[in-house]
Parts: sequence; structure tokens; C-alpha cells
Amino acid sequence: MKNHINNVYIVGLGAIGGMYAAKLQDINPGLVKIIASATRIKNYQNSEIKVNERPYKFNYIQPGDRSAPPADLILVAVKAPQLARAINDLRGFVYDDTIVISLLNGISSEEQIGEKIGIKHLLFAYGVGMDAVRDGNVISYSNPGRVVFGEKNNSTLSARVLAVKELFEQAAIPYHIPADMYKALWFKFMMNTGINQASAVLRAPYRQFQHNEQARKLMLMAAEEVITLSHEMNIFLGQADIDEFIRIVDGLGADGKTSMLQDIEAGRKSEVELFAGTVIKLGRKYHVPTPVNETLYTIIRALE
Repeated sequence: MKNHINNVYIVGLGAIGGMYAAKLQDINPGLVKIIASATRIKNYQNSEIKVNERPYKFNYIQPGDRSAPPADLILVAVKAPQLARAINDLRGFVYDDTIVISLLNGISSEEQIGEKIGIKHLLFAYGVGMDAVRDGNVISYSNPGRVVFGEKNNSTLSARVLAVKELFEQAAIPYHIPADMYKALWFKFMMNTGINQASAVLRAPYRQFQHNEQARKLMLMAAEEVITLSHEMNIFLGQADIDEFIRIVDGLGADGKTSMLQDIEAGRKSEVELFAGTVIKLGRKYHVPTPVNETLYTIIRALE
């Protein structure tokens, strides 16, 4: 396993992918390559991409281009509907020592990627607390949040976790490596199930969940069904996790919007299957009622 990461490939140049691409390019202009189709590359090159008002000229590479150096790290930053395509696009850049980190929401993307390229390449991860928004080719954020990542168990840090940790420190990317990564994944799943879906239904920015008592109540009602399910799976989320969820929401930029709200406003297919869809399936499996998520699922599918 290499001790240093010299080549980073990113799939997905949306708000989150663009934010991290900019941070990584700031430390070394040759470090990052964006994997994209010829059409997308042409569009990106024809109109300047700005991140927090600063212009960036990224290096682009088409899927299947074997002239590029092997990837030490691949960041997957697409939405769930684009995941299958993204997996095909990145496969040609995966070598024996390549690390793959998925920043997708939900609790299943690592498994889906691992089925195609080998689970040995995956570190478990999610992003939390970032308020990045993309409007055309303009990306803006006030809070970069942090990447929570690691092996399933991080009581002792592996060589590849240490390599990613070093990279994130160089790029000033906030991170956290929890001892129990699987519980941490469920924490993010609980958060997304609450705020993403409530924001999409209410068409509400973060401000509403900070100051509107009823909006906050809806968010927490959806999240509490995930907590109930977590106990069925011996993960045991609890009140401390709800308190941390509220602390994170209260720290977000008031005018920021969840990714699901941005999808609904733009007429894109949302990630409701990852959230309410998963909650409903697990509820049926473990005989746990999930009326709040069933209602949110129905409304969001109607909006779509």
C-alpha cells in the first residue's frame, strides 16, 4: 500500500465534487483529474467554473483513457441516479492499490461499487455539514463540512486511512475518523432521511429547520423512524445522535439548501429511494411501522 496519494480522480463535478476538486487543486495543480464524457468536458471547458468566486481550470479525462496514470484515490461525488454510470466510468482507472471513497448519501453505495470493482478498494465514507450549492458552473459554500471516513473499524488506523488523512490535512479538508464507521454511516443516513426529505416537501432552506418549530418537528419525526430501525440492526442510535444532528443543522448556512431540495427545484430525479425507500423496506423486513417516511416518499414521488 502506498504511503502517499499522488493522483486523485473525481467522478461528479457537482457542488460537493467541485468544492473538493478546488481544495485539492489548490495544493497541487497536477493532483486532480475529473472523469467526464467528451460532451461534458467540452461544456466545462467552454464556460469557466468558479468555486467561491475563484475561477478553476481542472484537468479532465474521459472514461477508458489508459494513457492516464493509475489512480491512488477516486472520489465518487455523483447522485444516486448516476451511480451505475459512474461505476462504469471509473473502472478503467482502478488498480491494485487504488482507494475508492463514495460521498453518496444513504448506506448502500459502497456495496454497489464494491460489487463491480471489488470491495477491497472501498473505504466507508460520507460528507456532513457542508452547504455547497451549484448554480450552473458557479459553486458556492460557506461551510465545507467534513468527510467522515475509514475502515469499518478504526481502533487502529490502516495505512490507506493514514494516506487519505494526510492528503485531507494538506488540502485543509476537515475530516473525522470514527472508531465505529458503520454506526457513523447510520448517523448520516438518519440525518439525510430527516432533513433532506422534509426540506424537499416543504421547499425549505436550512433557516426553516433552525427557527420553524413545525419544520424541525417533521425533520425529527422522519429521523426517529431510522433510530427505531437501528435498534433492530444492533446499531443503537439514540438521543445523543439526535442532539448532534440538531447541532449540525443549527450550524449550517441559513440560506443553504439540501441536495434533495435542489434536485426537486431543478426537476431532477431525487434520492428518495435511498432514504424513505430504504426505511420502508427495512420497516417491512423488521415489522417496524414507518408512516412518516411512507408519507414523505409518496409526496416526493408526486413532486417528481
